[in-house]
Amino acid sequence: MSSQTTTRRKLRNRSKVRVAAAGRLRLSIYRSSKYIYAQIIDDAAGRTVAQVGSKAVKTGTKTESAAAVGKAVAEAALAAGVKQVVFDRGQYRYHGRVKALADAAREAGLDF
Repeated sequence: MSSQTTTRRKLRNRSKVRVAAAGRLRLSIYRSSKYIYAQIIDDAAGRTVAQVGSKAVKTGTKTESAAAVGKAVAEAALAAGVKQVVFDRGQYRYHGRVKALADAAREAGLDF
């Protein structure tokens, strides 16, 4: 897949996220070939509220690690007083590890 395709997909998704945000914080995902990272970003203040990577919570397969990251980032967000976020999947399709992370974050109490 070309860089131009992924950049366009990311920008298209990011514009939809900005419209849907309406003052909510953003749960942003980065997925590499080995690890997955999630952070909750306050775009208005320009700061990161919570962040977790699969290096810190490595368990089992990559999908299981992604689910553990989702649960951990939801717990960190709830500890910081954040309940509602908008999910920013970036250029990644909503399946596999990205879906596992999102489902685990929802189950842990994060609303999006």
